[in-house]
Amino acid sequence: MNTISRIGLIVPSSNTTMETEVPRMVRSHKSVHPDQFTFHSARMRMQKVTKEELARMNQGSSQCALALADARVDVIASACLVAIMSMGHGYHRESERELSNALTGEGAQIPVVTSAGALISGLRLLGAKSIAVIMPYMKPLADMVVNYIEHEGINVSHSLALGIESNLEVGCRDPQLLLNDLDRLDTSEADVVVLSACVQMPSLAVISQAEDICGLPVVSAATATTRCLLDALDIDAKVPSAGALLA
Repeated sequence: MNTISRIGLIVPSSNTTMETEVPRMVRSHKSVHPDQFTFHSARMRMQKVTKEELARMNQGSSQCALALADARVDVIASACLVAIMSMGHGYHRESERELSNALTGEGAQIPVVTSAGALISGLRLLGAKSIAVIMPYMKPLADMVVNYIEHEGINVSHSLALGIESNLEVGCRDPQLLLNDLDRLDTSEADVVVLSACVQMPSLAVISQAEDICGLPVVSAATATTRCLLDALDIDAKVPSAGALLA
């Protein structure tokens, strides 16, 4: 009988993508059976991607982690990249530490990852020195994301901010449009492309095609988060058609 791995996701209330793309990747893993995994979510209220709403949402993350611990999950991913990066340089480490401490205080020893930390980790695994990145955010938040990544020692040679404030609208965006966006992204000085620096903007369906077009490794916040989840579960990261980070 297969051991069941329970994966906990902390998501914004308006997120509709994290709970589709991450399970799809994990369950299509080449060497494990899809029935080995179950997924469990806790939600934090957020409708518009503004700094004010993101800050309020962050305040509920610990309670979400504790609620997931009640389900005896094996790993928890806090999945809102911009909510973390808008809180200041290096905040993913502080957030992961706070969530871990809250869990430990309740007697739960559960690995915690954040999508923000996962993206930085994934870029480093690929040896990225300079990246080109597409984001759905309004320009001020997009600039925060760029500054956050560069503070981690990774140059952002070009970025494209799509200026979408409604998180629900971000989740409804056709991923095929990212291939048009890619035409406007200058990748000449990049060694990795971040096709979606947001777990809410769908991108999984076109990542392999994007790699063929630009001739570079392509990652997203969702593929990076999936990589960290698989690493935390001690499972080799091999997911078909999910880009170089999961090759």
